[in-house]
Amino acid sequence: MATVTTRVGRLHVEVEGSGPPAVLWHSLFVDSTTWGRLRPALAKARTLVLIDGPGHGRSGAAPGPFTLTDCADAARDILGALAIGAPVDWLGNAWGGHVGVFFASAHPDLCASLVTVASPIHALSPADRRSVRLLHGLHRLAGPRPVAGILADVLLGKGFPDTEASSLVRAAFIRADRPGMRQAIRSISLDRPDATDRLAAIKAPTLMTTGADDPMCTPTDTKAWAARIPDGHDVVLKGAGHLAPLFDPHTADVITDFWAS
Repeated sequence: MATVTTRVGRLHVEVEGSGPPAVLWHSLFVDSTTWGRLRPALAKARTLVLIDGPGHGRSGAAPGPFTLTDCADAARDILGALAIGAPVDWLGNAWGGHVGVFFASAHPDLCASLVTVASPIHALSPADRRSVRLLHGLHRLAGPRPVAGILADVLLGKGFPDTEASSLVRAAFIRADRPGMRQAIRSISLDRPDATDRLAAIKAPTLMTTGADDPMCTPTDTKAWAARIPDGHDVVLKGAGHLAPLFDPHTADVITDFWAS
């Protein structure tokens, strides 16, 4: 474990496994604990560098508003601090996939491959923006606990049968730095730009995945986005929310098979 000073603050990093390096960046609202089901299988194939984003997990808040470009450059800071010079396989869930798109397009020499899990490339729709603004306001007024259950339903899909997964998601949201979380929600969700024009600049082999029933990142979306990438591919996974695929062991097989291809 390490804490690395970056342009988006002091970020907590864990390193595990063996083989070529792979960077894992989680979804907004949660932290690196959401990789727990997949980590054992992934660590057999790669040296995992798991990053808690600013305001999440054991990372502190960023010193001010930040962008996806800042996050991608912070990942480069971390690789430098860890003396990792080889190109990395990037694996990102939602927010982490957004960062991966910016990382791969801006630093093609550092990215060996890119896998995104439920990462919408477009900016928020007006309806989603209203929902996120409401969550942001409730978090500021009442803290995370009153909205943690609702958020878990959105991220996993309402009625998701795995109570352990739901508890993990709620706990990750509740323990995060509160001002840092609100800053991240504004910077990375409300202010997130459309990144479609960046896809053509990605040179690395790329796999874009999403859950079959994810309403905010549909299989039709990922197919269209992957088609814009010179070596882009798409796969449909199980699940209705951004996080549901991370709790299905089959997802690890999809990722490691892509790494081996």
